[in-house]
Amino acid sequence: MPHVIHNIRRPDPQLIAALGQLPTSTIHEAQGHVGAMAHTIRPVYPGMKCCGPACTVRSHGGDNLMLHKAIYVARPGDVIVHDGEDWLESNVWGEIMTTGALQRGIAGLVTSGVVRDIEPIHRKGFPIFSRGVSMKWAAKASLGTINHPVVCAGVLVNPGDIVVGDDDGVVVIPLDRAEEVLAQARAREAREVTMMEQLQAGRTTLELLGLDKLLTQLGLTEE
Repeated sequence: MPHVIHNIRRPDPQLIAALGQLPTSTIHEAQGHVGAMAHTIRPVYPGMKCCGPACTVRSHGGDNLMLHKAIYVARPGDVIVHDGEDWLESNVWGEIMTTGALQRGIAGLVTSGVVRDIEPIHRKGFPIFSRGVSMKWAAKASLGTINHPVVCAGVLVNPGDIVVGDDDGVVVIPLDRAEEVLAQARAREAREVTMMEQLQAGRTTLELLGLDKLLTQLGLTEE
């Protein structure tokens, strides 16, 4: 099996565009409360958003050699998803790599590791979701894999799966479920709009969600 695979299944661009308009929380709930990465995967700056097919990378902790390679394997619109063995000391990404990724049209980076150069990356507008920040230098010495399945922050990610990130975190949509999840997410959005209209008209979440009955069943008492 080669270290690097170039040809992977890819979703329809229209599907990517549609899912990119939806909040990660809605997608997570629409697909049965699965696919959300660990809560420790956060945008390096508020307001960052990305959506695209996963270009998956696995490397040894503290080594970013394969991430450098991935910049030139990923296609425009891809989100690089990196399993770095949860190494949290030496960073795996910075401003130089961001500049290369932007030139290639890459849509963002999700890493279970840490990054640096946060202020210039923010200025450049490149979405990054990581476990944190470290200024310490990364090694470039070990081979890994690109476009093989990885587990990133507790979620299995296959090449070509759709990755969506926003201020609430990162969610992964299996490629085979993408159309189904889109339809369910849109339906959920419509239901929530209706519910908020009812709340503004004076109804309560206890009533609309049936929580008043649940509280009674559980034996709630009040003075």
